[in-house]
Amino acid sequence: MCKAASLSATTDATGGGAAGSIYEKLILTNSGTVPCILEGFAGVSLTADANGEPIGEPATRETTTPVTKIELVPGKSAWAEIRYTQAGNYGDCTKVPAAGFRIYPPNDTASLFIPEPHDACSNAGIKLLTITAFQAV
Repeated sequence: MCKAASLSATTDATGGGAAGSIYEKLILTNSGTVPCILEGFAGVSLTADANGEPIGEPATRETTTPVTKIELVPGKSAWAEIRYTQAGNYGDCTKVPAAGFRIYPPNDTASLFIPEPHDACSNAGIKLLTITAFQAV
């Protein structure tokens, strides 16, 4: 299985936005020296800084994309789609600044950080993020 130590993470915002949401590709690249398998969903949360605790609710899995087993040889990537719903869409949101995304690769307890400022909601029950299963590039 691909682990955080042998992966790099970036986002690509070419997915655009609609109705108060932003769609981005979460791209994980094998930065290691041996092939690994990426299968399933990343854990994604907004966080105050690279080492901070998650703010608010983690991403909900969007299950319309089928889960597939992807072999990542060194240098190859896979992607999943993150949907970020604007915190301002929720009148009861207690807004706090987030410095970026904490990303947990599937079946891993170690994480990666992508610096990308957003507003987060610190109160429970407001789900700003969804994530699809990884797909081959």
